[in-house]
Amino acid sequence: MIDDVDIVVGAEAVCVTASRELFVVSSAFARGGVARARTIVNLHVPKNFPCADAETTVGAFVRRHRLPPPWVGLLTSAWTQKAETAMESAGDIRAVVVATVGLSNASAAGLTGRALPTPGTINTVVLVDADPEPAAMVNLIMTVTEVKAAVLLDAGVKAAGGYPATGTGTDAVVVAATARGRCCRYGGPVSELGWLVARAAREALGAGVRRWLEDNR
Repeated sequence: MIDDVDIVVGAEAVCVTASRELFVVSSAFARGGVARARTIVNLHVPKNFPCADAETTVGAFVRRHRLPPPWVGLLTSAWTQKAETAMESAGDIRAVVVATVGLSNASAAGLTGRALPTPGTINTVVLVDADPEPAAMVNLIMTVTEVKAAVLLDAGVKAAGGYPATGTGTDAVVVAATARGRCCRYGGPVSELGWLVARAAREALGAGVRRWLEDNR
């Protein structure tokens, strides 16, 4: 889908590996923030997994499978083999979104009470073959979050109390760029890069939400 970037979807994890370091901005559980990474892992864990062990567990998986460091890691109890992937491109810009969806922990931001979250996570990995500025990377996270909330609203997903869900209590987003090709200053939904990411995110997240709702009827 993107040259020199491989995506492998399996029962243990969704793994993204690149031949060169990607520029990453994320809310990932392990090594999140602003980083460089050759590997992004969205690891399946049991519902009672102790989150304090996140970095150790992801690190062990990376070493066991001989994946190239540095890495960024996410955790999910959703079935990673059911990840949904979508791609959009225009000219020399390409965007790929890989999403895993679990909705047992649906929440409405600002309305759902503060409590220990139950398992259920929407993890979204965005890959762009472009050279976004740092602010554009942050903007892409905002764009994907807008899409996620819209997809849940369209599907009629409700949080506790009957409020329209905006996500789950433990969602994470990773945006990774090859940093090659055209420089992109913006990542909002009406920018060229943001539009492509939003389109791919709607497809991947929409399919993931529909699949989860069908599997849990």
